[in-house]
Amino acid sequence: MGFIGWIVLGLIAGAIAKAIKPGDQGGGWLATLVLGVVGAVLGGWIGSAIFNVGVDEFWSLSTWLLAIGGALIVLVIWGLLTRKKA
Repeated sequence: MGFIGWIVLGLIAGAIAKAIKPGDQGGGWLATLVLGVVGAVLGGWIGSAIFNVGVDEFWSLSTWLLAIGGALIVLVIWGLLTRKKA
């Protein structure tokens, strides 16, 4: 999958991850979508390094699950980093 494919996948995965984990992560939707791209790359790396799952196909279920899972991981970490102290 090419660079543009990863960007599109990450944008969609970030939006889906935001819908799964709503809340105040800070940064708004633009930051969420950028974090989705980072999460898609992270999910792809985890999938290929740990689970030996190829993420070469855009329409593969494993590619989407790894991208959304990676986006959720990045959103949780981002939420912890940007959380306001009470």
